[in-house]
Amino acid sequence: MHLTDIKWAVIIPARFASSRFPGKPLVVIKGKSLIQRVWERCVEAVGIDKVYVATDDDKISQQVRSFNGNVIMTSESCMTGTDRVYEAAKKLGLTHVINVQGDEPLINPDDINLFIEEMYKSPNEILNGMARINDEEEFRSSTVPKVVVGPEGKLLYMSRAAIPTSKKFEYIKAWKQVCIYVFPMTALERFTDVTAKTELEKIEDIEILRFLEQGSSVKMLELDSGSAAVDVPEDLEKIINLLNE
Repeated sequence: MHLTDIKWAVIIPARFASSRFPGKPLVVIKGKSLIQRVWERCVEAVGIDKVYVATDDDKISQQVRSFNGNVIMTSESCMTGTDRVYEAAKKLGLTHVINVQGDEPLINPDDINLFIEEMYKSPNEILNGMARINDEEEFRSSTVPKVVVGPEGKLLYMSRAAIPTSKKFEYIKAWKQVCIYVFPMTALERFTDVTAKTELEKIEDIEILRFLEQGSSVKMLELDSGSAAVDVPEDLEKIINLLNE
């Protein structure tokens, strides 16, 4: 593929029926919905015309339209956010997707642009972000996916368990996932060509593992600052405190 043939957009998947936090995209954080805060960070990075929210929910669609955001409606049958992103990307005729999760209201716009730069350098690579874990509480948290990479920066495994660890289960050093991705459409086509979640993906509830189970490689980009995701209602206080800093 010639670089001039690349057609990309930022797509934010958002669903109402989250098992851990129903209605999460619409929760209000200091006067703005969660989905609006994520959208604003993405727009700061690439401009309003390059950012879309993909959802199957009318309430989320109405909320996004209320702040003049672009919405792509997707089916209710999508197994994961990545499946939803693929469906939206097909409608837009993209060759590549920058996927930013809809629960990362503090995502760094500079990090999004770093991924776009890397996409043009390596247009066939699946890319994902990671950042250093700085405290043991985060290392032990089951809501934080931990990342293990090889010497060339390729993902070896990702888990909600506290990894890597010693024989005594000590916290020594570790990295967490930051939910920015770049997906070539060819990779997403393979990802969605299944009728059920793959085994490790289902056990861990981590979508990126489906790529590993299919034999694809994932290049991890280390970021200076980790974001803070809203996975459960208890995470909101942490987000508010960070916004107040």
